[in-house]
Amino acid sequence: MKAIHIKLWRDLTRLRAQVITIAMVVAIGVAGFVGMFSVHESLKGSRDAFYRDNRLADVFANVKRAPVHLRERLAALDGVAEVKLDVVFDAQVDLPGVEPPVTGRFIGVELARLHSGTQGLNALTLKRGRWPERNNVLEALVSDRFAVACSLNPGDTVHAIFNGKRERVFLVGTVASPEYVFASQGGAPDDQSFGIWWIDAARMTDAFDMQGAFNQVALRLDAGKPEAPVLEGVDRLLAPYGAIGAVGRDKLLSAKIVADELSQLKVMGTVLPSIFLAVAMFILNVVLSRQVATQRSQIAALKALGYSDGAIAWHYIQLALVIAGLGALVGMGLSVLIGRGMLGLYDEVFRFNTLAYVTEPWLILTSLLIAVTAAALGTWTAIQAVVSLTPAQAMQPPTPPTFKPTLIERLGLGHWVSTGVLMVIRNFERRPLRAALTVTGIALAVALQISGAFWLDAIAHIVDVQFRQVQQGDVLVNFQRPVPLGVVQDLNRMPGVMAAEPYRSEPVRLRLRGRSEDTVLTGYRPDAKLMRVVDEQRGAVAMPAHGVVLSALLANALDARVGDHIALEFRLWNQVHTEVEVVDIVHTMFGKLLYMNLDAMNTLARDGEGVANAVLQVEPQSMGAFWAAVKAAPVINAVFDKAGSMANFNKTTSRNMGVFSGILTLFAVAMAVGIIYNAARISLSERAWELASLRVLGMTRAEVSVLLLAELGAELLLALPIGAATGLGLATLMMQLMSSDSIDFAVVIEPSTYASAALIVLAAGVASALLVRRQIDHLDLVSVLKVRE
Repeated sequence: MKAIHIKLWRDLTRLRAQVITIAMVVAIGVAGFVGMFSVHESLKGSRDAFYRDNRLADVFANVKRAPVHLRERLAALDGVAEVKLDVVFDAQVDLPGVEPPVTGRFIGVELARLHSGTQGLNALTLKRGRWPERNNVLEALVSDRFAVACSLNPGDTVHAIFNGKRERVFLVGTVASPEYVFASQGGAPDDQSFGIWWIDAARMTDAFDMQGAFNQVALRLDAGKPEAPVLEGVDRLLAPYGAIGAVGRDKLLSAKIVADELSQLKVMGTVLPSIFLAVAMFILNVVLSRQVATQRSQIAALKALGYSDGAIAWHYIQLALVIAGLGALVGMGLSVLIGRGMLGLYDEVFRFNTLAYVTEPWLILTSLLIAVTAAALGTWTAIQAVVSLTPAQAMQPPTPPTFKPTLIERLGLGHWVSTGVLMVIRNFERRPLRAALTVTGIALAVALQISGAFWLDAIAHIVDVQFRQVQQGDVLVNFQRPVPLGVVQDLNRMPGVMAAEPYRSEPVRLRLRGRSEDTVLTGYRPDAKLMRVVDEQRGAVAMPAHGVVLSALLANALDARVGDHIALEFRLWNQVHTEVEVVDIVHTMFGKLLYMNLDAMNTLARDGEGVANAVLQVEPQSMGAFWAAVKAAPVINAVFDKAGSMANFNKTTSRNMGVFSGILTLFAVAMAVGIIYNAARISLSERAWELASLRVLGMTRAEVSVLLLAELGAELLLALPIGAATGLGLATLMMQLMSSDSIDFAVVIEPSTYASAALIVLAAGVASALLVRRQIDHLDLVSVLKVRE
């Protein structure tokens, strides 16, 4: 073994504590990169395979009621390869042992094609049980995710209200559908109150009086054919029958949610690991700069023995590569734990045929390359000046730095501060770059903690705005078809109902200056209290007597401003075309939405004063009797229970965000310890002679420790406010990178989040300081004072 290899082993052994802390930071960066991107690739691969194997359609459209003979005209559109017509209706479902009714989306399916294995588009995968049979009882399939959430099993019996008639439904199997990987009424996880059901297509058409008709169509396009002309053709054919608007797969709610999640994983897998690897590069640079500076005589001896500059440089780069390699190895193992844990959370939200964790070889190679490159760069900048010295120059101690009075001393204020404080100030001024980088590293640890914890604040803010400010009522009900306003008085007579307010939602198409958007127009009464429009800055907004109110997202999409006149087309019923004035723009949290006064909306629609929705306020102690009355009301086909939805939302989303925040907290602590401990160790190695001299002169261990650690404490305190500001910036950046055209809410960070982040990093700093304090207490004064650089 060559002498330089023996030296490498001895350096690693002597620096083992610093090697471990630096490798830990590298490991976290590698784990974040590999883990996040492995989850991304696993999720994407499972999605793509599911869509391909189960033949998810490319274009979808809903219509009020269209004749089935349109199939041929739809199939004749240029680029259309396959057409699937469905009958789909929402219905109230009464589950055994469950007090509130839930909403079921019932879809007709051809039983013969199920049994023959020729389902066509949007094919189902049987998870449990069997396919339905056509007999005297109504047999059904249900989405597997809903069945698990509601403890339903093949053989169970439920009741549903079909077109005003209560029907007994026998569950015979659970399935997964590519069309409903994520099933929700409004975008949030809702497995306990919203499920997808499939029954015999013939029974479906009879139950809802849809003989010879359909209300949903799915199309598969020829490979390479553009989507836009097909969308226009479908809209043109379906427009006379009350079309809501054709959309591509990317606008399908389930597919969009999955795609947004994949985009967010890419952001997380890029931004956060970059921070850790940059910090690791900085620590390596500082540690090896100090290592090289203390080994000038050894470098001179190696050169005298014939080692070239390149061999010596490679020795120190090897030292860094061993640290990076150790970190990468640990990071690979940690990435599996992180990846499998995150994929388990996704498995509770999304339902594919299979969802297995896979790490692609390119991820491993890329992570190794990034870690090695960061280590090599950090090392080379530290050693390039010293390794080029001649042996004679290297044998000489480095040129002493030129010292001068500090700014405070030059201003004549030096006598106002203690000697210890003055020593700290001098160290800051004489090594400003190192101090700045240390402060920056600690600030990044604070920022990382904030950027992880702010998601919990965001979830709490969403819950507060959506469930407490916007929807102040307890229950939303939907009617099968528009009903007279007098029905609202009937709702007031239901058990426990304290107030009931009607509202109306209709699909519309807007056009302005060559742009168009399909959206939903919602009409509220001017005195509405149970369901309101809430602007994030202004609070509740009353509906004006005329004109429309646009959400900011919709206004941006149309480039609309207050005072503009927008062409509005009702897609259902009388299909009125009219023009309305934009009278206000509100910053709501979700969706491209449109609002107006209910009376004005009914006047524009010219179809009477009917409503299809109502929001109710119910006495908590009367909920049992109220739910029993709802189950007996044939006119109600869908129900939204705010309390149940909030509980389900908190159970899934808040828990998942809590796990993610906890992981980032551990990472932030590890990074803080790595930075602070190494900064303290380097400072100790540089000032050991000075501290030992002070001990000989009579200073106690505690006094000497304060002199060394006070600088660290000052850097820590300086980093906290910078870290808070950086955390806000990092959270804002992540929100912008993850944003979509359906989300519009500001970054909300509570004071408690800033405080907890600061306390966690302070605790990490104290722990690191105590470790270094032990080494100060055990300084060998004789050995230290014998060697003076």
